[in-house]
Amino acid sequence: MTGLDLLAASAIVTAGAALQGAVGFGFALVAAPLLALIDPRLVPGSLLCAALVLTLLTAHRERHAIDTSGIGWGLVGRLPGTALGAAALLRISAGGMELVLGALVLVAVAMSASGLHFRPTPRALVGAGVLSGFMGTMTAIGGPPLAMVYQHAPGAQLRGTLAGYFVIGAAVSLVALALVGRFGRVELAGALSLLPGVLLGFVCSARLAALLDRGYTRGAVLAVSGAAGTLVIVRQLF
Repeated sequence: MTGLDLLAASAIVTAGAALQGAVGFGFALVAAPLLALIDPRLVPGSLLCAALVLTLLTAHRERHAIDTSGIGWGLVGRLPGTALGAAALLRISAGGMELVLGALVLVAVAMSASGLHFRPTPRALVGAGVLSGFMGTMTAIGGPPLAMVYQHAPGAQLRGTLAGYFVIGAAVSLVALALVGRFGRVELAGALSLLPGVLLGFVCSARLAALLDRGYTRGAVLAVSGAAGTLVIVRQLF
């Protein structure tokens, strides 16, 4: 990357990290499509490694509010959801499936905005984990399903629980990428170049999180989830 490319990548990563550190998800939503335009080698390995650092920092900051049982139930669903997503990629048009999944996210946002109350019960968490694993495999955007379940939870609990969930998910994904030759020295070097932006965004997110915790967390979750669903659809239509 040139110096200008690195500056642009750092700005993008800072914005994505600030969003995820404040809302609980959204890093890949902001960073992945833009980083791919700057240097395709940054996605997915370098970005995923940077995201792992961000989620570790967020989980540590919000450790007092993490719902560990929620993480467990979500991971129970994540594994079969990931397997289903991988199988679907082999048999179904990825573009067509992304359109369906994007529409499902928008439907969930509309249902929630209309007053439907999702609760983090074991059944809901397993179901959200399945959909998260499926969407994450198909579209690289797996945050909205779990975020929707926790949208009425205190901001710290939402951020901490999602961070704990994504720490494990990102670590597993990095191992898988390494096994298939998609994460090595080049990708690690790319991740290191993104870390200053991650750290700056994380620091900025503390103040933004404090603002959202005054009653705006749910609105932020719905807005970012809606943006994620829209992005998935637009990416396939255009």
